[in-house]
Amino acid sequence: MVNNEEEAKQQQLPEVLQLRPVRAIAITEDRFTKKFRFLKAWESSMPTELFLTTHGQSVRAILCSGITPVPANILRCLPSLGCIVTTSAGLNHIDLGECRRRGIAIANAGDCFSEDVADYAIGLLLDVLRRISAANRYVRQGLWPTKGDYPLGSRLRGKSLGIVGLGRIGSEVAKRLVAFGCSISYNSRKKKPSVAFPYCSDVLDLAANSDVLIICCALNKETYHIINKDVLLALGEKGVIVNVGRGALIDEKELVQCLVKGEIGGAGLDVFENEPHLPKELRDLDNVVLSPHKAVFTEESDSSLQDLLIANLEAFFSNKPLLSEVKDE
Repeated sequence: MVNNEEEAKQQQLPEVLQLRPVRAIAITEDRFTKKFRFLKAWESSMPTELFLTTHGQSVRAILCSGITPVPANILRCLPSLGCIVTTSAGLNHIDLGECRRRGIAIANAGDCFSEDVADYAIGLLLDVLRRISAANRYVRQGLWPTKGDYPLGSRLRGKSLGIVGLGRIGSEVAKRLVAFGCSISYNSRKKKPSVAFPYCSDVLDLAANSDVLIICCALNKETYHIINKDVLLALGEKGVIVNVGRGALIDEKELVQCLVKGEIGGAGLDVFENEPHLPKELRDLDNVVLSPHKAVFTEESDSSLQDLLIANLEAFFSNKPLLSEVKDE
């Protein structure tokens, strides 16, 4: 009897489609299942499109992660869809054109990750400059007593920093760099009137006048491989690049070649073009610090994200404004 009552309650809850598992929900799924009934496409024995066609008339919301593609052919199976809530800050996995045409609202992770990603970007940069991970390996391998002191690194203070993408994350990165006494300039789609830092409309010019490039922008058609060979060469043989955006913002093959040839000084990379796979050459270089796309994840950001996901879905089903809706500029 109790089970029947619980099932009846679940049937009355708003339906939310999940195309693939969402990490943020798996951590504390009961927080969500008390409020929403999830249609889990990956658990069905039906092919995805048949599953979507079967349930499509009733689905008004999708909850997805940043690694779950939501292309036009999926959206066309869902005529009642009004909202996509994604756990990521970036939107390159969603067909934005189809969403605009259909009037489908999109809510992203908002500010949940901004401070943690900015902290991580600075951590990667300090690691590359001061050779922390490489020195750690040197000590662990027992080389200190036999080969002597590890080579010197370089200080962060006083460096010229170029930030590609001065949005939520880029702005938090800039705040931290100011505290280190760095000079900052930036590139974005357009100049920001409220920002005092010098603006560079051309990434090539930004690189030529920077000791370090930190990549924080969104991935889209315009920014795909925005960091190409010319930009890397302009950064120069002592230059360092840090990427906490998306892997495909950098032409990875050219990056590898520039690092191997010593045409740039080092790299701190949290993201890659073909995750979780990456070129072997990157793993073999001591001037490269690698991270498995973890900049966004802390216990605190997980908790904030869960709160935001629930609040966005509740707002949508209550016909209220979404808390972190992404608006066209």
